[in-house]
Amino acid sequence: MATWAPVSTAAGTFRLVPVRIERDLPLLGHWMNDPAVAAFWQLAGPASVTEGHLRPQMEGDGRSVPCLGVLDGTPMSYWEIYRADLDPLARHYPARPHDTGVHLLIGGVADRGRGIGSLLLHAVADLVLENRPACSRVIAEPDLRNTPSVAAFLSAGFRFAAELDLPDKRAALMVRDRALRRVLRPDHVQ
Repeated sequence: MATWAPVSTAAGTFRLVPVRIERDLPLLGHWMNDPAVAAFWQLAGPASVTEGHLRPQMEGDGRSVPCLGVLDGTPMSYWEIYRADLDPLARHYPARPHDTGVHLLIGGVADRGRGIGSLLLHAVADLVLENRPACSRVIAEPDLRNTPSVAAFLSAGFRFAAELDLPDKRAALMVRDRALRRVLRPDHVQ
């Protein structure tokens, strides 16, 4: 993802930057301790909790890549781009080869509730589909109780495909199909 080009959005220029623990842990730890984030990510606590979540991804086989979302040069979101078909999640839905999943949190309170999440989800789904030609769809599985997140995915052109009973939550399976990519232009996203 470090080689993926930045994208222009209505909110500014956006880029995914792979996480570096020594640089990013203080910021990510701060975000994980925000009560609105902690309720769904369950990574509140000392920096070692967040580091324990990041390190296996960073030292793994590349199936999951943690990234900062940088908007006009300012880190403002956290993303995990992962191979959903190779993840334990694949046991809970009809996975297809090269399904790519996204996890997202918007870090700053000022950036929430303004439609930026939808705009960036649309941009990231497009980036995945542009840069992973074998991927036919982008998926996500937000907690059903997280209605702002589910709404952001819907506004970004994802469709609600199913409810999933996962080990740690009841989730909404959200799917963005490659076949609809040309129809879902950013000006159609609210």
